Amino acid sequence: MNEFDLVILGGGSGGYASALRGAQLGLSVVLIEKDKVGGTCLHRGCIPTKALLHAGEIADSTRHAADFGVKAEFISMDMLAVNAYKDGVISKLYKGLQGLVKSRNITVVEGHGRLVSKNQVEVNGTIYTGKNIILATGSYPKTLPGLEIDGTQIVTSNEAMSFDYVPKSVIVLGGGVIGCEFASVWNSFGADVTIIEGLPRLVALEDESSSKQLERAFRKRGIKFEVGVKFASATKGPEGVTVTLENGATYTADVLLVAVGRGPVSAGLGYEEQGITMDRGYVLVDNKCRTNVPGIWAVGDLIPTLQLAHVGFGEGILVAEEIAGLNPRPINYDGVPRVTYSEPEVASVGLTTAVAKERGYDVVELTYDLAGNGKANILKTAGSIKLVAQKNGPVLGVHMVGSRVGELLAEAQLIFNWEATADDVAPLIHAHPTLSEAMGEAHLALAGKPLHAHG
Repeated sequence: MNEFDLVILGGGSGGYASALRGAQLGLSVVLIEKDKVGGTCLHRGCIPTKALLHAGEIADSTRHAADFGVKAEFISMDMLAVNAYKDGVISKLYKGLQGLVKSRNITVVEGHGRLVSKNQVEVNGTIYTGKNIILATGSYPKTLPGLEIDGTQIVTSNEAMSFDYVPKSVIVLGGGVIGCEFASVWNSFGADVTIIEGLPRLVALEDESSSKQLERAFRKRGIKFEVGVKFASATKGPEGVTVTLENGATYTADVLLVAVGRGPVSAGLGYEEQGITMDRGYVLVDNKCRTNVPGIWAVGDLIPTLQLAHVGFGEGILVAEEIAGLNPRPINYDGVPRVTYSEPEVASVGLTTAVAKERGYDVVELTYDLAGNGKANILKTAGSIKLVAQKNGPVLGVHMVGSRVGELLAEAQLIFNWEATADDVAPLIHAHPTLSEAMGEAHLALAGKPLHAHG
């Protein structure tokens, strides 16, 4: 009999996390995936893009080797070799994930699943019945009305991930996380890059100070951008793709990358027919990821929370534990770390200054410049750590710009989620010389006792 405690539709970050945790808790689990377990993140998102970014970092390091007294010459990018490196990383992680799933006795079904009743999913004519159904069908790259993706000249991140050549010129439509990461990659690879963003600044969900620093760094790198102007049309011709903006300006490049966000994969999967409440394709849930239909849950990019793989992991674990009766604490999405893995990186956790003020906090701010940090000088990176705090209260947000600052989020998220004050953090001794030392220095300064900073 195909009856399980958990029937999970979608094997990406949220789906496989709930499968692994559910099996760990003694639940019988079937995981249904039409492509490969690991989903967008492992195969077409987080992992491959970071491999490309690292290849770009090596290219830039080679170009600037003389700055460190190393004689080296950058010749060109070998995209076949870059893709082999990237695919090798994916393959190793995929094999490891397959082994994990197998070791937990999770039944994996390959095929296109569809919700056919409130407790049943059909795959290739076979019905799988579950005491609980977890919907984890993920997201897809969106485009704009009238902008047709051809996969060669006009592409999404899916196609851009596997280019076997470096375009001479690229227009990136969208200055959010995905757009800025690909702009960074292609600039490092040697392409001429222009970003078009309709909002007033790049990475507009980040603190305004972070956006300004990234824009300054991109200008220095030669990455061009136009912000605050909306896209009007795109035409293909012998010169490439020409983009026209609403203000009449035109840009032409070999390739147009459409990076205007991702939409939920929910159409034609039977969700609405079973009475699930939805909004613009997203499945709506409560703070424990329950839908309005008892026994049906939803996680990951399918629901309108932060579209991050680690959020999918957290939601998958939360649902498995709730089903198993552990009554886990709901996720505080303000406390989720966020990174744009461009060069420089932009990393944050907690509230921006604007949001903190909107919520009524009496806000104090402190910005520590990485110019005062020894390791940042060794790496020749610029940037800062900005703290947003409640006056005489806890730290409400940490906002960072600089090479490798994403690695500092582990401490930053503890500070925010444990509601620490600057006085709590200031006495903690940070290793010297490290970038993490800047976190300590920022809190020393906010506590009124700056060390390697004026104040």
